[in-house]
Amino acid sequence: MASIFTKIINGELPGHFVWRDDKAVAIMTIAPIKPGHCLVIPVQEVDHWDDVPADLAAHLMQVAQKVAKGLKAVYSPKRVGVMVAGLEVPHTHLHLIPVDALEDFDFSLQKPTEAEQLAAESQKIRAALKELGYAEAECG
Repeated sequence: MASIFTKIINGELPGHFVWRDDKAVAIMTIAPIKPGHCLVIPVQEVDHWDDVPADLAAHLMQVAQKVAKGLKAVYSPKRVGVMVAGLEVPHTHLHLIPVDALEDFDFSLQKPTEAEQLAAESQKIRAALKELGYAEAECG
């Protein structure tokens, strides 16, 4: 059975994309810890991050670095943190979170967010990525 992320990638469920290429996507999470919290997900459905083929893992990190530059441009955080938790969906994904303190990595701070707000945040991030020259942000 396809994961929820695969259904979003395939257009069967709605998602707010900020990046799309043939190997990976980045979407807004529906329950962000902070505004701008997004997920980098391989198109290939792999449950455990340590089973992701090395070339795909490298690609995911490259995408994460590029999306992080867009997050920095929009939110001006001290850092953009990256985390692999993997408990909520059996499909590898990297959390990218604009952070100012270690406390910003607390998943108990997640708040369900309305689709309109996620759409607005994704538009800001895509605009920043386009400004940085990333055509992959032409996905929304």
